[in-house]
Amino acid sequence: MATHAARKRDNPRAHTYFSPDVETMPRKQLQRLQFERLRRVLHHAYANVPHYRRSFEAAKVSPFELRGLGDLRRFPFTAKADLRDNYPFGLFAVPREALIRLHASSGTTGKPTVVGYTATDLANWALLMARSLFAAGVRPGDIVHNAYGYGLFTGGLGAHDGAQRLGCTVVPASGGGTERQVTLIKDFGASVLCATPSYALNIAEVAERMGVDLRRSPLRVGLFGAEPWSDGLRRTLESRLGIKAIDVYGLSEIMGPGVAIECHEAQAGLHGWEDHFLFEIIDPESGEPRDIGETGELVITTLTKEALPMIRYRTRDITRLTDEPCRCGRTHLRLRRITGRSDDMLIVRGVNVYPSQIEATLVGLPGIAPYYQVVVERSGALDHVTLEVEADAAVDVEDEAARRSLGAAVAHHLKSQLGISCDVAVKRPGEVPRSEGKAVRVRDLRPKSPS
Repeated sequence: MATHAARKRDNPRAHTYFSPDVETMPRKQLQRLQFERLRRVLHHAYANVPHYRRSFEAAKVSPFELRGLGDLRRFPFTAKADLRDNYPFGLFAVPREALIRLHASSGTTGKPTVVGYTATDLANWALLMARSLFAAGVRPGDIVHNAYGYGLFTGGLGAHDGAQRLGCTVVPASGGGTERQVTLIKDFGASVLCATPSYALNIAEVAERMGVDLRRSPLRVGLFGAEPWSDGLRRTLESRLGIKAIDVYGLSEIMGPGVAIECHEAQAGLHGWEDHFLFEIIDPESGEPRDIGETGELVITTLTKEALPMIRYRTRDITRLTDEPCRCGRTHLRLRRITGRSDDMLIVRGVNVYPSQIEATLVGLPGIAPYYQVVVERSGALDHVTLEVEADAAVDVEDEAARRSLGAAVAHHLKSQLGISCDVAVKRPGEVPRSEGKAVRVRDLRPKSPS
């Protein structure tokens, strides 16, 4: 049997996490690296993807004209519709036989978006996810309970490969079977939980109902992503699970989870891994660039992807970038918390609002549990919104007057904080559906337009 020293010496994970030469690289050196990789990926896309060749030529730009990072602004955007229009394999820059994994969206609103990876792509993804886990405070040997969904969704396998690369023990729980998940977390002594924030909240609730106090377990870190969430929900999860709740960001079109992450030292914005991705902020309406510190839509260009290079991909996620120093010492730009998606924005009686803003306003309100749904219906020519909230156990929900009073208090709070007016329906504990993956925050019951 190999000795501990031999196992440590032979372990390939030694160079897969926290690379000071990369993560603390001076900005000018990092930008030189970005430029070399950007030039390479633009040539790769132009030479191998007919869509990019056509779009570049229509915009009268060429990779051969790239002189600096700022020249990228002359190149056209890529949008989700481009993936659907080229379904299934039209945007790939390598032969289909070179792909060793495919993922896809659910396709519930049309053709699914298909993404693929070469062996090098998967190795880079695992490395970046391992780097992200380490930044979040995860260490080799930790037991990682992975409750992200496995399958065509990128979350489960992305977190799994990164944790395995870091040298953790992975429990591939996926979603669902929440009581069993609580038992496994307790019995196996998991120190890390990976899940959507809404499902982590479900795990906390089920654990409390089972009489399991996860705050007394070895659990200490949670990596939560795949949906926008608020600081209020962060505080709730940290209190109920006894953990440090870390925000992780990614999207399938760019890679999957691990594009950016909060460090455990500061939890003050997500470090975007700029050696693999180039980040921009634009005006969501005009597409014009916005400066560091200004809020707008996040645009990402992949710098190292072989199979599916994304050039100026419009994520629709609303955020802002900061280059302020972080006490962890990392020099990569940070993304402030994603407040929502531009295409998820609701217009409630003339007021623009994101579901995450509603969540941030609700969490912590007396008498209200952290579960809600926004129901949108059409009333004549106008949209009608009903907010369904759930009373907590301290409220006598059988007392109609108490329920009306609580609903009126919530409506008044929303009006004063967000400026929106809507009906509030107070539900009994357990009546708002629980998440076993991505939460359904909005139920849109408006008639669908004919296609």
